[in-house]
Amino acid sequence: MRKVNTILKVSTLVVPLCIALFGLCLLLSKKDMFGEFTKGAASGMKTAVRLAPTLVALMCAISMFNASGAAEYIANMLSPVCKKIGLPSGIVPFVVVRPLSGGASTALISDIFEKYGPDSFVGRCTSLIAGSSDTLLYIISVYFGAVGVKKTGGTLPIALITMFFCVFFASFLCRIFF
Repeated sequence: MRKVNTILKVSTLVVPLCIALFGLCLLLSKKDMFGEFTKGAASGMKTAVRLAPTLVALMCAISMFNASGAAEYIANMLSPVCKKIGLPSGIVPFVVVRPLSGGASTALISDIFEKYGPDSFVGRCTSLIAGSSDTLLYIISVYFGAVGVKKTGGTLPIALITMFFCVFFASFLCRIFF
């Protein structure tokens, strides 16, 4: 018990000590750190302005996709197939929406927890998938947009294949451990 308390005390000090160490290094440095900071901030603002049209278009398209009911329609079509291959039908809407929208998928997590419970098989599968995946379209558009890549090639298909493999693997792991 005493060892656990010591670990907790040390772990609460790690972040403040890192910040203090960083601040000390800045004070002892002979460079103009404020000038460097403002240069970095200006560069960040330029990147944000350059990415804004891409993000607005992406958010608009995702909102239209979700509002149209297409996600629910696709989930209903995929449910019988997913059930045959071992995926619980309760996670299919989440799996369809997750690559598109982080906010919508978070709302679906809440709905799944209310309907099935967080400790249910469906809840645990959803938690594992949510913790190990991300919104693919957002990441691809932001990262490629930031560096100016126009031709993404097979990035999206490969990312989707990888995500669906992870979904099946998460379901498999939940079956083994829970």
